[in-house]
Amino acid sequence: MTGQTTDRRLPDLRLVAVVFLVAAITLVLRTAVGRGGGPFFVDADDAMRMVMVKDFVAGQGWYDLVERRLNTPFGAELHWSRLVDLPLALLVMLFTPILGASTALIAAGYVWPMALLALLLWLSALLAQRLVGPDGVLPALVLPVLSPAITAEFSPGRVDHHNVIILLTLAMVWAGIEAIRRPRFAILCGLLAATALAIAIESLPSIAAAILVMGMVWMFDAKRAATMRNFGIAFAVGAVVHLAIFRPPSRWFESACDVISPVYVGVAVVVGLVFTLASFVPNLRQPWQRFALLAVLGAAGLGVIFLLYPQCLRGPYGELDPWLQTNWIGAIVEARRWLSTLTALPAYAIAVGLPVLLAVVVGFYRVWRVRDDRAEWAALLVFLVCTAVVMLAQVRGARLAIMPAIPAAAWLIVAARQRYLANPKPLPILGLVASWLAFSGIVLALLVTAIMAVAPAQLQEGVEAQGSRDQCLVPSAFQDLAALPPERIMTPIDLGAHMMLYTPHEVVSAPYHRNQRGVLDTFRFFNDPIAEARTILDERGIGLVVICPEMSEIAGLSTKAPDSFASLYALGELPAWLHDVSLPDSPLKVYAVLPQ
Repeated sequence: MTGQTTDRRLPDLRLVAVVFLVAAITLVLRTAVGRGGGPFFVDADDAMRMVMVKDFVAGQGWYDLVERRLNTPFGAELHWSRLVDLPLALLVMLFTPILGASTALIAAGYVWPMALLALLLWLSALLAQRLVGPDGVLPALVLPVLSPAITAEFSPGRVDHHNVIILLTLAMVWAGIEAIRRPRFAILCGLLAATALAIAIESLPSIAAAILVMGMVWMFDAKRAATMRNFGIAFAVGAVVHLAIFRPPSRWFESACDVISPVYVGVAVVVGLVFTLASFVPNLRQPWQRFALLAVLGAAGLGVIFLLYPQCLRGPYGELDPWLQTNWIGAIVEARRWLSTLTALPAYAIAVGLPVLLAVVVGFYRVWRVRDDRAEWAALLVFLVCTAVVMLAQVRGARLAIMPAIPAAAWLIVAARQRYLANPKPLPILGLVASWLAFSGIVLALLVTAIMAVAPAQLQEGVEAQGSRDQCLVPSAFQDLAALPPERIMTPIDLGAHMMLYTPHEVVSAPYHRNQRGVLDTFRFFNDPIAEARTILDERGIGLVVICPEMSEIAGLSTKAPDSFASLYALGELPAWLHDVSLPDSPLKVYAVLPQ
């Protein structure tokens, strides 16, 4: 294979617009029609994001991230960034006078992910034009919208931060690659890295890749010291500014492992200092000398950070209760290793994993065999490898790895097309088709589903269970509860966020590790002896218990007590002080907590 001609001109905006419009219309129709009577905000994170946005619009302070209706009656501070709340709040305020408060939330839920998708496709086309040439733009536009990992995060209703981090990751890749020839883009890359850090710690693999790329730029070419220095200074200054944006001055020095804090700002400052100091050291003629300097200075700086904050060596969840780490976080399907999901979720695992792993192989081949733009492709490969490693450790990491894989996919497709045009015979045609199929996630998922001999009855049962669960999350399910005066309610963990979004009530838990007290009490309520469950209700002043029978929490843990709520509910033998006040046609079961 040969290297395609790269081009710094802008890609054809008309092609970008056509692909975006087709993708947007498809996603909107799939949401509006395909979901039928299902929930618009399917995921608890999306529902809770809109709860935060509603509170923000209603006047809650910028620095005040305490959700007072969570972990009732105590409240719980969440670890989310106002940087995502702000544009959503502006959209809600824009639409409310026109559509009303409830519909404004839906309108914002349509506009926000579609706007992000447009930016994502533009950046993907821009990067492909730079690395592959004009012929690479079409696959760079089509392949993202054929990936389940991307369409899942950019569909209407997806308002959590994951799509923003995917976009920032791609922007870092593009800026980092441009910085190799144009040092000023390193400033942009550093600011993007700081912004991603401020929004979510899940961006750490992408940030680490950007740091590695900027260090390697100088390590292999001492003349590019300005590029490395620009990135380091921008990253450090940007992180400090974002900490000031995230926390009030009185909390600037409060450590935390799951949000931007002195821990991660300290790392950014270390990077800035190391890159700046190293860039001015003279007489380092060999790459290994420059590598050694970066390694020694970096290790010394990071050693200080780890000595100051050793608790963060255990990761963002290091301070979480060990029982919750094992029985709650450890049970999340998307947190499993990619290999383990090959048996649990084969279609999804292949659809998101195969394109990424194949792109790594293509990237190595491109760097090894083609001299043109080798430095740029090596930079892309660093981003790709870092995010692919995370995907192998946790399959949800695929959402960050897909977009760095797209230029490698486009290069392979263009190379296969060139071979076909030079020799239009069956084998080159097969190669061209295979190059498209190998990176088309949705097509791969369909093929795997067809190959897997799933019994129709089993498949139907799965669809019915999910459909029944979804009926618990639609606004109409909460209509009667919403008419009641504010009450303290015990719900399953996965029902809490939607209860808060559609009613004025307070809940004990929702799926957020910052509320570990509420999550622990919810597990105890459903699985411990019913007498202990009653104590939890009394201590918190709970007036109602509301459950969705289709949620897995209602079945309880394998270690549940024989007289637990989960066990007694399955037997139809709940105590008399739980009085069933459910409406006959409601998917939710509602129990009033009576005095004993």
